[in-house]
Formats: sequence, C-alpha cells, structure tokens
Amino acid sequence: MIAYILFSVLAILPLLLYLRNRYVFTDFRYATAMIKIAMQMAKFKKRKPFYSILDSFLDKVAKQPNKQFILFEESSYTYSQADKESNKVARALSTHAHLKEGDTVAVFLGNEPQFVWTWLALAKLGCTASLLNCNIRSKSLLHCFSCCEAKVLVAGEDLQGAVEEVLPALKEQGVRVFILSEHCDVEGIESFSDKIQQASDQPLSPQLRANINMSSRALYIYTSGTTGLPKAAVINHERLWLSSFFQSMVGIRSNDIVYVYLPLYHSAGFLMGLCGAMEKGITIVLKRKFSASNFWNDCRKYNITVIQYIGEIMRYLCNTPKRDNDRDHKVRLAMGNGIRTDTWAEFLQRFGDIRICEVYGATEGNIGFVNYVGKVGAIGKEHFLHKMGCKYALIRYDTEKEEPVKDSRGFCIEVPRGETGLLVAKIGERAPFVGYAKNQQQTEKKKLRDVFVKGDLYFNSGDLLRIDDEGFIFFQDRIGDTFRWKGENVATTEVADHLLMVDCVEEANVYGVKVPGHEGRIGMAALVLKENMDFDGQAAYQHIKHYLPSYARPRFIRIQNALLLTGTFKQMKRKLAEEGFNLAAVTDPLFYLVDNKGYVPMTQEIFDAIAEGRTRL
Repeated sequence: MIAYILFSVLAILPLLLYLRNRYVFTDFRYATAMIKIAMQMAKFKKRKPFYSILDSFLDKVAKQPNKQFILFEESSYTYSQADKESNKVARALSTHAHLKEGDTVAVFLGNEPQFVWTWLALAKLGCTASLLNCNIRSKSLLHCFSCCEAKVLVAGEDLQGAVEEVLPALKEQGVRVFILSEHCDVEGIESFSDKIQQASDQPLSPQLRANINMSSRALYIYTSGTTGLPKAAVINHERLWLSSFFQSMVGIRSNDIVYVYLPLYHSAGFLMGLCGAMEKGITIVLKRKFSASNFWNDCRKYNITVIQYIGEIMRYLCNTPKRDNDRDHKVRLAMGNGIRTDTWAEFLQRFGDIRICEVYGATEGNIGFVNYVGKVGAIGKEHFLHKMGCKYALIRYDTEKEEPVKDSRGFCIEVPRGETGLLVAKIGERAPFVGYAKNQQQTEKKKLRDVFVKGDLYFNSGDLLRIDDEGFIFFQDRIGDTFRWKGENVATTEVADHLLMVDCVEEANVYGVKVPGHEGRIGMAALVLKENMDFDGQAAYQHIKHYLPSYARPRFIRIQNALLLTGTFKQMKRKLAEEGFNLAAVTDPLFYLVDNKGYVPMTQEIFDAIAEGRTRL
C-alpha cells in the first residue's frame, strides 16, 4: 500500500510541478546545461598545464582532421588545414616580427580565413590579439592602437590605405607593420603573404605559451558604443572559455553548421560564433559581411542550421521582398540579441519554425541572461542557479540626474517586480569585471560602490530592465537613450516601436535634443521611409497621438536615406542629438509637430521662434 502511494505521488509530481511552474522542465534542462559547464570550467581551472580554447581546437584537429572547419566563398578548409595555415603564420611572425610570449599584436582584418589563421597563430605564440574594427580610420584607429600598446600590426591588403594614413604615428611608436600582400613598396610597411608562404607548417612547441593561464589576457575587443571613442575591453582566457560555452547553453550540436557574418572583431562574431564553433568542433560558414538579399540563398547553398543576429538584422531580413521559398531552408536556431518584439513574431511567421534564442550581455560585462524558453520579447529568464553564482539587482534610477536613487542611509533601492530599474551585478571572484585597457576613468565609471552595504562593489550595466512575475527579463532602455521631458522619462525604444507602425516608416532612431530655455530634452526622431513613399505627417501624428502621451511624442522628425549605425548595427544618436533641429546644421528634410495639426515642414521662422522662446513647447 505504501509503495503504491509513493508510486502515485511520484507519478503526479511532474504534473504538480508543471502546474506550479509551467517552465519547470525547460528550467531543469537549462540547469543541467549550466551544471555541466560549471563542472567543465572547474576541471579546466585545475588542469596542468593550462588548457585553452587553442588546445581544444588542437584536440579537434587530432580527432577530426578532415572535417570542414571554415567554408568561405568558394573555398573550404578542414580542421587540419586551418591548423597548418596558422602554423605558417605563427612561424612567419616569430621569425620576422620577433614576437615573444605576452606581446600584443593588432589585427586589422575583415572577415576572411586569414583573420582566423592570424588569431590562432598568436595564441600558439602566447600573444594577445587586439581586434581592430576594420571600419575605423585616422584618429579612432590610432586611439584603438594606443590602447593596447601593440608592437606589431597585421593588416589586410584592402586596408593598406587606412594604414598609410596613420603610418607616421606608427613609425614614431616603433611599430612593425605587415600587410597581407606579396609585395609592398611603401617604406615602413612590409609584405607578409610572401613570408607566410615560405614558412613551415610544422607544429609549434607548447613551451612558447607555457606561462599563459586563465587570467592571462587573450584579447582586446573594442566596444563600438554609440558615443565617444571605442574602449578596449580586456578579455582573459577564462572569459574566452565562458563565452564559447554559449553554444552549448542554447543547444547547438556538433553536426550543426553556423553562419558567421557578424564582424569577427566584435564579441558576437568572435566569441559566440568562432570560439563557440571551435569548442564544439563544428563547421562555420564565414561571410565578409551581412547581405539581406543573399542571406537565405547562402543558408540553402551551405545547408546552414544555425544563424546569428544582432541589432536590426532581423528587421532587414523581414523587409526583403517575399518569396515562395522563404521557408525552404534548414535553419533551426537563431541566436543573438536586439530583436524587437514585432519583428520576432513577423520573422517566425514568414520564415518558419526557427527557435530564436535571445541573449543579453556586454563584451566587458560580468552579467548575462539567456531567454532559453523562447518567450517573445524577453532578453532572458531568471534562474536560481544563475542567481547563486552571480548576485544582481535592478535598482531605482533617476534619468534626469543620471544617477541611482539613494535611501536615507545612502544605499540604493531595489525596485519591485514589474518596475523598471538599472541592472547592477556584484563584482567578485565568480563575476569579475576587468575593465578597459589604459582607460581607468571609464573603468571606474562602470563601478558602483556602497550599493546595498558599505564596501560592496557592483558593475553598472548602463541598461534599464524590467522583470515580470514569471521571471522573464525585458530590455527597456539604455542610460543615455532615455531622456526626460516635462518631468517625465521617455523610453526611446518604446517611441521607435510606435513610429515603426506608421505605414510609410521603414526605420526609426529616437533621441532627445536640447532646447534653449528648457530643462531636459525634447523628443526627435530620424526616420528612413519605405521605398517610393513620402512622409505622411498627418498619419504619423494620428498614430502617435493615439498611442503616446504628449510628452513622449517626437516634436521633430528628420528624414534620412539611411540611419547611422555602428559596426554591430546599433543606432548612433550622439551626432544626431548634437545637430538637433537646427536648419543650419541639417540638410535632411525636417518636420515640426504642430499641436492638433500634425507634422509640417520645418522653417527658419519656426526655428527662430523656438530659439527665442516665442513658441511654447
């Protein structure tokens, strides 16, 4: 009888758990994956000599030498070929650049196999790679170079012009410059392809990297940001490992084929894409850059099963002309961050049953979330194991003063469920924050002290989030993106979402601009219109009037041919905000919102009336 009762209880226990938490089984699977990763990391930390991502790659070379590693345009490289190619690059660098363990080398290349060979080569030599954004030039390029104090620069042949612009400054710093070409007549730049061809492809001694450990610097990745000069985030080998495990967390299998078209100089493409693929020993399709028109043809051509996304990419795919074969592909999983809720639903409806795994995190951050359930619109879900390993909280934040709200004791105030707050994560051994190279000011700016008790230290994410009653986490806005007008906070993403619902609007970038004689910032939006459509000021006004409070309605509209974006497809706002609605600074068409009438073309008369305080806003 007792046995029967126990059996009955065990039989209905899963049902009871499900009724209490309908995500219990998904939570359990995620917990299992996290425990496996934690155990693997613990094993790697104890392993002597140190076991790196490179060593994992070399194990894959030994186990599956003939498996395809990289498919690039019409070329294909196996794991064995990749190993040999990187050996040649390593030997050429060792011989001609005289590199030694611990040196830093700046890599200035686009998405191509040589990028991968160069990084593997530097890892084999025990060197640190500084991954330069191949779109930056002049002052920004020199700034990024000086951050990492590199002794050598390896650049692509197509980037020689950009290198020549800063060559005098590089010469002053005594930097050796190598260009991936067979010949170079420019004084101060050495050809490198010919040296690679002449080098041996034999393996290098592990003793060359004998002193590398988990805390050693592996990379510098530059945060593109939307304001100011890039900052060099320091990525150590432990962070490299943890990022590479992301593919295991979202369920990528060893027989998957991953499409990597995001820039390898950023964390999404390099850490989550390339390093994740090496950790699992899978095949990647490498693309020079994103192309919406060729995207699905590439997926069909290479039998791609996993895609990455970031920023506005999913919207671009949804905006391509519809085709009968939109669902004719093998893609089963999309991983990334920055997809809007409306785009999420539209993407699934159009392109089929693809599991979208939205994640949250920053290159330099010590906290991240994964929406492993697939809840539309959420950037992640809370999990008790995660909270045990990394203490975090959402705290009340004053967007006008741009600082956390403190209580009578001088400590921060945690917001209740359902309310928006600033995400902060405790800095400690389990969740370290290394900071930025040669930028102590910006490093300290990301730290919050005495948050809940005297002496504690937290990482300031700069992001405003909300957690609902089920533990799902939603991105609300980024500090600096939220502005205050008429004593109210305006979330730029919310306003942009509504503008995108206007028929003529293709893309929207919302920001706040200063107005003489007024506190805070008033709303303005840069819009890109749909093809062959004009701006319908009346329709736009009627829509936002219906959905947005008066203080959140953009008072000014700027029509652009294309929005300014960073290398990871994030909207740039700083320059737009500086130019504001000044007709002398803006050549694009401008519109002004007249109450109860709609948007009308901006004139000098309107601008003067606002500037002189004759028009009430």
